[in-house]
Amino acid sequence: MSAKSAKSDQDQLTIGQLARAAGVGVETIRYYQRRTLLPVPQTSSGFRTYSSALAERIRFIKRAQELGFSLDEIGHLLMLEECNDKSAIRDIAQDRLMQVRSKLADLRQMESMLSQLIHACATASQQAQCPIIEALAHPSPDN
Repeated sequence: MSAKSAKSDQDQLTIGQLARAAGVGVETIRYYQRRTLLPVPQTSSGFRTYSSALAERIRFIKRAQELGFSLDEIGHLLMLEECNDKSAIRDIAQDRLMQVRSKLADLRQMESMLSQLIHACATASQQAQCPIIEALAHPSPDN
């Protein structure tokens, strides 16, 4: 066996080995294949083998999901990466950033409202209805 052949054999993993290398389950790999985020490998000696480089791609997919990208968006990002379209990739990331900032603004507003309600509850008389329950049961028109 040549050194190159031995090297390519070392780069080939079973699905279980790839799953362990990427830190995911086997079913995750199969799901990504069905979603065309990963290629379906050729069969070698009766077994499907995977390039060890796919572990990095799987880790990219998982990190992108953690940042809120959908699998469809991730597929689009991967396609753009193959085309080396950095401008389009940057535009998609910019859109995601705007969505994150919008969610943060919504969360800050929720935090402020809850803080006010908790304060109102703490300072309300014992006989009055709890301001938290009242506000949730009868929201004001601007909420």
